[in-house]
Amino acid sequence: MWEYTEKVKDHFFQPRNVGVLEGANAVGEVGSLACGDALKLYLKIDPETEKILDASFQTFGCGSAIASSSALTEILKGKTVEDALKITNQDIADYLGGLPKEKMHCSVMGRDALHAAIGCYRGDSAPEDAIEGELVCECFGVTDDAIRSAVRENNLSSVQEVTDYTKAGGGCGLCHEKIERIISEVQEQKRGGESVSSRVHRPMTNIQKISKIQDVLDKEIRPSLQQDGGDIELIDLDGDVVKIALRGLCSSCPSSALTKAGIETKLRELVYPTLTVQEVSV
Repeated sequence: MWEYTEKVKDHFFQPRNVGVLEGANAVGEVGSLACGDALKLYLKIDPETEKILDASFQTFGCGSAIASSSALTEILKGKTVEDALKITNQDIADYLGGLPKEKMHCSVMGRDALHAAIGCYRGDSAPEDAIEGELVCECFGVTDDAIRSAVRENNLSSVQEVTDYTKAGGGCGLCHEKIERIISEVQEQKRGGESVSSRVHRPMTNIQKISKIQDVLDKEIRPSLQQDGGDIELIDLDGDVVKIALRGLCSSCPSSALTKAGIETKLRELVYPTLTVQEVSV
């Protein structure tokens, strides 16, 4: 069960600024009912000073979505458009005293609605049927641009974290490989090193891959697993599929799926960017 701060509970049970805002000259709408979360943000902006005079919202979603939307409208009042554009999803979460990591996507939705509303005000909003970037997660309608933005702004490093912040990857799981690739690309850009694409075109033999994989398992992964009574064994390498077996307490741990995702991220970062991890029973 997630733990919520008193401020989150307050903004959920007594949300501020709910409903259509009369005289609004900026409206931003993100999400969809089909995906489980939707937010429509209304702003009344003084055209002379570009100061936000009032804000309101309509949302469909969980308690965190309602609380995040309510908090955002309170944060926005009195700010100029330029200052409003500097607000991050983390600012919304901090205003509420924090959100469970699994609910951070609600604060991201608020930030996206804000940018959409200001785009509407400036007359440069995209058509309703336009999608910015390439669609990566079909289950929740999340694009590569949205994932890159979340990874870059929040220093995300795993598929699970991307799911927490964007919902991408939280459905069928077929997009996990694409998400991992985007994470690797953003990390490479931050480090200022060579791009993932250039590494992909520098082939490694299976023997080289196996040797490097084993080295990473021994030095980077096994020590932390052994501290918790677990272990890991490399079983096989089939193309880019690394087959492993979790041993000890790890084999029966309910978090083994998260463990596998972490191993996959580390192997892609340190060995080869297209590797995937498959747990097998041997």
